Parts: sequence; structure tokens; C-alpha cells
Amino acid sequence: MLLELRIRNYAVIDNLGIRLAPGLNILTGETGAGKSIIVGALSLLLGERASSELVRPGAERATVEGVFDVADDDVLLSLLDEQGLQPEDGLLILRREVAVQGRNRAWVNGSAATATLVGEIGARLVDLHGQHEHQALLRPDEQRAILDAYADAGDAARRVASLHAEVASLRRELEAFEARRRETEQRADFLRFQADEIEGAALKAGEDDQIEERLRRLEHAEDLVRDSGSLHDALYAGDESISSQLGALRRTLRRLLEIDPSQEDAQALLETAYYNIEELGRRMGDYAAAVEFDPGALERLRRRRDQIIRLKSKYGETLADVIALAERARAELDTLENADMDRRDLESRVEARTQALADAAGQLSELREAASRSIAADVEPLLHELGLPGARFIVQLTAREAIAVHGAEDVEFMVALNRGFEPRPLRRVASGGELARVMLALKTVLARHDRVPTLVFDEVDVGVGGQVAHRLGETLADVARHHQVFVITHLPQIASRADHHLRVEKEEHEGTALTRVHDLQEDERVRELVRMLGGDPADTESLEHARKLLATA
Repeated sequence: MLLELRIRNYAVIDNLGIRLAPGLNILTGETGAGKSIIVGALSLLLGERASSELVRPGAERATVEGVFDVADDDVLLSLLDEQGLQPEDGLLILRREVAVQGRNRAWVNGSAATATLVGEIGARLVDLHGQHEHQALLRPDEQRAILDAYADAGDAARRVASLHAEVASLRRELEAFEARRRETEQRADFLRFQADEIEGAALKAGEDDQIEERLRRLEHAEDLVRDSGSLHDALYAGDESISSQLGALRRTLRRLLEIDPSQEDAQALLETAYYNIEELGRRMGDYAAAVEFDPGALERLRRRRDQIIRLKSKYGETLADVIALAERARAELDTLENADMDRRDLESRVEARTQALADAAGQLSELREAASRSIAADVEPLLHELGLPGARFIVQLTAREAIAVHGAEDVEFMVALNRGFEPRPLRRVASGGELARVMLALKTVLARHDRVPTLVFDEVDVGVGGQVAHRLGETLADVARHHQVFVITHLPQIASRADHHLRVEKEEHEGTALTRVHDLQEDERVRELVRMLGGDPADTESLEHARKLLATA
């Protein structure tokens, strides 16, 4: 619900605050006082394109701010949460600013936002009738949503949307699968050649490093035998080996210790050196005896190394890369071999979910078909009562070639405002007053289904008078039992039914025209109705007429 509209430096408005109440809010005033400017400011807040020409002369920027009570609007609260926004004490403040230099800015609860986001939020809070681009009922998607709400088809519509998304996803999966299969078929011979060549080499992880290590030993076998033999003789086997010399030193050290035991720890050091040298000497002897002299093995290893180098040059920097490529090639070939079975499975799933979508869309169509007749029967008599005696209203359902996310048909509200004319789409109705009355009739029927809490009607009374004006007032009051309604009117029959009556006036201050809005109390309402009736506020009969109008409202 809109609690307050604040306008600064917008056209002839310098600083204006309008407080609204639940129920029926009526704004009246002389022609040219600024009623349409107030509606224009509200349109700006709801997403209207901004123009620097709107800024009041002498000011740098114009601002429009709306304070809304959204505590009970779960859908909007969810939208705000997605945007990281939170109402404060259930209140939401939308603000738009237009600068003379052309820079436009927007805020939601003090946080900078895009004008698009502010407009999206505003459209969920206020439905403004009088400017075509802000009339939610003119949009086909909104008309469809309203028809579904009237038909209690919300669950059916959501099921269709869910199944449509599921079918679309499965079809994309099938298309991607077919694309992969075609690509694999085109590459099959190449993949098979790669896999066969690599697998035929029977490669093992780390084999290249092992080959290099063994090749070094075979290629340097003579050097290895010579050097290991020299070490064996010098350390252990020779007549003057280090082991023999250390043995003599052991005996010398034992004699020393017999004389001076204080150096006993030196024996352990010498013993360790002796046994280590002896062990190393023996190992070198064993190693020299084991060195391999095999020219045939050397040649085989060189050929294997060359084979691995060739494969790495073709298929990867490392042996692991080559082995992995073979595995991928074989996996793609396996996919091709299993493609027919996998494709049949996917096609079966697509067919099953497509049939489920068709069934769900058919059920939704039945609900819409019945509701379209019922809503037309409800709306048409109201149009007659609202001064459009020849009006016809129908809901046109046009079958689509393919089921869409919203169902098997397009929904469009059609109206003929005069006898002898064929119904046309509601969006093409030219007259603002007639269009407003069509909207009002719809709102009356759909009031319990509509999701927008605040309705604004401008020009709803154009070309209306007499008994139709009374009926128009009754209708607006009826809608106001389910919505907050804000009406700009020239008709006293409508103004008399206000729960909250506001009057707009134009004043002059230092040679500049300013717009002001006043909350009217009982006596002030009487005088305003007298003015609207064309009477004299000093005339007792005129005052009595106005009071009677209020009393019977």
C-alpha cells in the first residue's frame, strides 16, 4: 500500500507530500491545478523515462519518493531478498531523481539501484490507469496471469512451465549428444588409429625414465667395471688395501689402550671405519661382477626409447600425456559404439515428458476456456452500467503452433466499445476515458485475484455523467474494499464516496506558480463538492445538495 508520495522540484511542484490511506482516495481540484502533474510524478517513480525538462525552473534536480507498506507482500519480499534488499519495519522507500544535466539516479531504501529495478518493484506495488505504458492489464502476459488467477489455474500453469523447461533441457541434451556423436563419427578413424598405435606400444607409466637409467648402465658397462674393480682392490682385495691397513691400526690402538684406557672411545671410531670400508669394498666387488654386458639388450632398449620419443612427439610432451590421449580416444570410440542405445534412451525421455507437457497444457487450456467465457459474462454488464451500453468484451484464446512456457495458447482481452464494431485488442483502445472504464470493470471482477495492492485511476470519468457517474462511484468504492484505490476525478458523484479526500490547488509565490495538496475534512469536503457541482458555497440549497450527496454515498 502507498502511504506517502513526496515530490520536489517537479514541474510546478516545489515541495509536496501526499499522504494516502486505505480504501478509496480521491484527488480533486480545478482544471490546471496540477492533478496530471502528480500522476506524472508517480509515473516517473514507476519506471517512466525521465527528462530534464521535468525539473522545476531554477532547481538542479527533481525527486519523487514513494513510501510503501509491504509487510504482507510475500512475493515482493522474496524479490527484494534476491536483490539483497530488506524493508525497514515493513516499509519500502522508492526514490527517483532527475538532474538538469540529464543524470538520472534511483534508490531503494537508501541503496543505489537501477531505474529498471525501481520500476519493476513499483509495477508490483502500483497499477496506474491512464497512461498506456503503466497499465498492467494491457500486457498479454498480465492478461494471461489474471485469467489463470480467475480460473484458479495457477498450479496448472506452473506445472506447464516446469514441464516446458524440463522438455527444453532434455532436447538441448539430445542436441548436444547428437552433435558429439556426429563429431565422433567424423573423427572415428583418426581416433581408432591413435588408440591402436598407442595401445599397440604397450606403454607403461614411468617406462621412459626406467629405459634411460638402464641405457646409461649398458652404454658405460666397461667404465662401471673398471671403476668398481679399482674401488674393490683399493678398499678390500689388494695387498695394501685400506682394510688391511686399518686392521694393523686396530692392533696398534689396542696396545695403546692397554697402557692408557682413557682413550677407549677411540676404539669404537676405528672399528666403525674398519667395518664400513670393508663393507664398501665387498659391495664394489659384487657390483663389478654383476655389471651387464649385453649388446643385444642395448640395441633393444635403444629401439624402445626411439619408439617412445616418436609417440611423445606426436601425442604429448610426457609419456603420461600419450597414455591419457589413448584412453580418451578409446572412451570416445566407446561412446560412439553405445550411441544408439543412449540416443534411444534420451529420445524416450523426451517423448515421455513432451506427452506429459501436452497433457498438462491441455488441462490448462480447458480451465482457460471455461474461465474466458465466465469472465466475459461478468465484465460485459459492468461496461454497460459504466456508460458503455454497446460494449462487448471477450477473451480471445489463440492456439499456438507449439506449446510455449505459458501454455498452448496466447491470451488477449478484446473489446468493442460501440455496437456494430468487431472487438479489438484492449491495448488498441484509443480513448483514455473508455479504456479506464474497461479497466475498472475488469478490476471490479478481478479484485479478489489481482496481485497489485494499489490502483490509480486517471481520466476514469471522461465523458461520464448522471446515473453512470453514480454507478462509477459505486464501482470504485467496491474495488476499494480489496485494494487501495487512488482516483483523480472531476465528478462529485465519485468524490462523495471518498474514504480520504484530497484537493489540489495552484498558488502563486513571488511570481511563481506552485501546486499544493490539502486533506479535506467534513466541512471542506462539502464546499469542494459544491464547487464540483457548480453551485455557490454561500447558497444554502447548494450546501444541502452536497451534504445529501455525502450522506447517500
